[in-house]
Amino acid sequence: MHDDRTLVEARLRRVLDERIRPAVYPESVPLEVAVWHAPGEPVPVAEGLAAEPEPVEVGARWGAPWGTSWFRVTGTVPEDWAGRTVEALLDLGFDENMPGFQCEGLVYRPDGTPVKGLSPRNQWVRIGAPVAGGEEVRLHVEAASNPVILGGSPLGDKETAGSEPQYTLARMDLAVFDETVWQLVMDLEVLGELMAELPADSQRRWEILRAVERALDAVDPQDVNSTAERARPHLADVLAAPAAASAHRISAVGHAHIDSAWLWPLRETVRKVARTASTMTALLEDEPEFVFAMSQAQQWAWLKEHRPEVWARVKKAVTDGRFVPAGGMWVESDTNMPGSEAMARQFVHGKRFFLDEFGIENDEAWLPDTFGFAAGLPQIIRAAGSRRLLTQKISWSRTNRFPHHTFLWEGIDGTRIFTHFPPVDTYNCSMNGSEIAHAARNFREKGAARHSLAPTGWGDGGGGTTREMVAKAARLRDLEGSPRVEWEAPRAFFDRAETEYPEPPVWVGELYLELHRATLTSQAGTKQGNRRGEHLLREAELWAATAAVRTGFPYPYEELDRIWKTVLLHQFHDILPGSSIAWVHREARATYERIAAELNGIIEAAQRALAGEGGTPLLFNAAPHARAGVPAGGAATPAGRPGRTELTAREGGGHVLDNGLLRVEVDARGLVVSVYDIGADRETIAPGRAAGLLQLHSDLPNMWDAWDVDEFYRNTVTDLTDTESVTAGEDEDGASVRIVRSFGASGVTQVLSLPTGERRLVLDTEVEWFETEKFLKLAFPLDVHAERYASETQFGHFHRPTHTNTSWDAARFEACNHRFVHVAEPGWGVAIVNDSTYGHDVTRTVRTDGDRGTTTTVRMSLLRAPRFPDPWTDEGVHRFRHALVPGADIGDAVREGWRINLPERRLTGAGEVAPLVTVDEDAVVVTAVKLADDGGGDVVVRFHEAHGGRARATLTAGFEVAGVTVTDLLERPLPEAEAPERDGDRIALRLRPFELMTLRLRRA
Repeated sequence: MHDDRTLVEARLRRVLDERIRPAVYPESVPLEVAVWHAPGEPVPVAEGLAAEPEPVEVGARWGAPWGTSWFRVTGTVPEDWAGRTVEALLDLGFDENMPGFQCEGLVYRPDGTPVKGLSPRNQWVRIGAPVAGGEEVRLHVEAASNPVILGGSPLGDKETAGSEPQYTLARMDLAVFDETVWQLVMDLEVLGELMAELPADSQRRWEILRAVERALDAVDPQDVNSTAERARPHLADVLAAPAAASAHRISAVGHAHIDSAWLWPLRETVRKVARTASTMTALLEDEPEFVFAMSQAQQWAWLKEHRPEVWARVKKAVTDGRFVPAGGMWVESDTNMPGSEAMARQFVHGKRFFLDEFGIENDEAWLPDTFGFAAGLPQIIRAAGSRRLLTQKISWSRTNRFPHHTFLWEGIDGTRIFTHFPPVDTYNCSMNGSEIAHAARNFREKGAARHSLAPTGWGDGGGGTTREMVAKAARLRDLEGSPRVEWEAPRAFFDRAETEYPEPPVWVGELYLELHRATLTSQAGTKQGNRRGEHLLREAELWAATAAVRTGFPYPYEELDRIWKTVLLHQFHDILPGSSIAWVHREARATYERIAAELNGIIEAAQRALAGEGGTPLLFNAAPHARAGVPAGGAATPAGRPGRTELTAREGGGHVLDNGLLRVEVDARGLVVSVYDIGADRETIAPGRAAGLLQLHSDLPNMWDAWDVDEFYRNTVTDLTDTESVTAGEDEDGASVRIVRSFGASGVTQVLSLPTGERRLVLDTEVEWFETEKFLKLAFPLDVHAERYASETQFGHFHRPTHTNTSWDAARFEACNHRFVHVAEPGWGVAIVNDSTYGHDVTRTVRTDGDRGTTTTVRMSLLRAPRFPDPWTDEGVHRFRHALVPGADIGDAVREGWRINLPERRLTGAGEVAPLVTVDEDAVVVTAVKLADDGGGDVVVRFHEAHGGRARATLTAGFEVAGVTVTDLLERPLPEAEAPERDGDRIALRLRPFELMTLRLRRA
């Protein structure tokens, strides 16, 4: 037989594109269209429906950037369409290749009932099946003219976007829907896509080819609608051939990954969720096997608050088990940068919402798009009562291919969670044959397991799963040559996967994404707001709980709950990472300022209640370690610091600061050339190098501006050594040197301070930043021989190598820290602590002259200047505080990290305030002291072992304790946990390395 394969395949493509697909809608009549453009922000549905629109024609331009237009479409079903299926085709001007990134709509009936969403791949609205003929049609469309954001466009903020119409009204018709032709399209698409994935010499491929050829012969291209029915039987046998017993099995989960903000503001996400939920509940009614899952409790809460009519439909679908809450987090947050308590509260608030609303508890974390995963996360997931994780993003890594798709992930404390990376390599699966075949080929667990998951549907406002995807999945349920596809909820997949793979491989440590590393630095203002918000919440809970127990102060349950949810929302994986449009970050900065003011008000009121009236000077210490003689969580008159800091001239220019613990030399350039640890008799700074050095790099990544920094950025660097002035001074707290520099369009002022009686050099850096495509680093070249270093993560710290022995090591050229980075040799180390930065890099070189020692350089990432998606990223004034702590062990790093993030508060009062709880071991760090969320008045204390070793400690309550319960993060008793030994108000603690524990103390 001659090889005519390419001829038949080309014929299939053309006939489908030019004849069969167009015949799905063989007849149409235009609808009458009128439009009302809402002024300003979106209006309530009732107002939009009541507005009087003006007539408009197809082909008209509409929609200022970020505007809302209410279209009214009216018409009459032709009498001669009686007995047929009729749909409205409403094309707002869509580009079918951009679902989720342009205009969208939500269709309403005149009474305000939502029908479904409109998006580029979902433009139809069912009118009747069948119709009687003569029906009057009247629909309203709330259309959002969200602009397409490209490059350095000013469209990313309503304040700069202008008013130019963005879209052209394309099609507004009533049309006959030919079900038979549509089913034939589905048959041919599935078989054509499958055929393309089979070996060219396989029997199955040729059987499909011949069946397709016969079907095409049976279709009259001049009269598809009359002949489609006779074509389908030619495909029946090849569609009925069952899959092999060994075929890979895919659990399809209806999905619509919706970024809570990204190339649109938060307010638009509220509407995207409503559109998607409307479309999915409508699809669930039509497709009995379909299951849809939606994560992010915040998005569910938006539905409940803003779209009660959609919420009612969703609640019914949840009750039916078809619309499934997933993930158990408030949002799909970043997991690298959120602090310990914030990461815990993502699960507390997320899981509690689903429990309160539906009585449903998820046991999986659902994070398909998050940019890597911190090594402390497994313990948090487990402590929240969950035990599984799904993500897809690690497949985006550019250097190394992750070795597993199903595995156990082990965190810093030894906790393991069952983890799955869908081998389909997308969280927007469309049931295309190439995607399904790729999932089977790509699956790394072959021979040991055969199940994987495919999140199926268009995200980000693209409308979710389509009826075409459902139809394809039905054909792929049991089809020879293809994996088997079945709709399932996430829990069903995980149950099946765990059962078939009881001993999967183990991955230990962080799940580092070898991409999007710059998200640790972009949008410094957002990151600073997050860090400050986290610590203010700690203070507010601590002092409000202490005052409530001691004085009857009214604990602000509702205020704290609301503020926590606001902070958690802004930890979404395109807000905190700095990868959203200018509008998002402008609003975020304003939000952080507002909540900071509110939290400071709560703190001040609680502290005033605790201090009472009097003239005794008090220092309130919110840190988990004693400070200046003031106990952790208490207030007292601070002890004086011994000695003083001397300031002298440095030979050769510059200044010397000496407080008896450290001697610091700052040269004439304003650079730190020596930090001598007097007690240890050793130098901190590498010979011939300078610390506190600002370094500027060119920074134009290959792909994603705000997301990425590529390793070649290091190839060019400018050391900022020119000065405008270097001045020194001293006061009662110590001595300091002030340096002023300018570079490019920017300027910087640094103040280097050596406090009296303390072993730390403080660096305050203020930058007026007006650069473009630049990256600013703060360098500390240390005379330390270290093959690894530690950086803080949630509830502990994580070690990374300083070398680049392997491609995995080399790929970690930019990494995340929380409050500290620690570099050490046996017996001596250095900590660098910060108040608001996350990105850093650590490199090592061996000096070839002199002592041939090792220089380990730590550089903190301060600022970037990407142009997309926010062309004004970080322009303005920024303030950073870092401290260099020589002679520090890991405990010093932990303590100093807390100190710099929780500055002392001073006021006068009647006398000292005893802590609500104390712990007699510095290795045990208390991260939260609060009243129980249920309002019962019990005190909840959360703590962990922070040094990486075993710890024994005694926790002492400053009130009478009637009972102690070990709980999960949601403050529910852990039945498997042994109650700690208690002697009155003293509780004995025994913790494993990095172990996290929550205690609920019942007040007598």
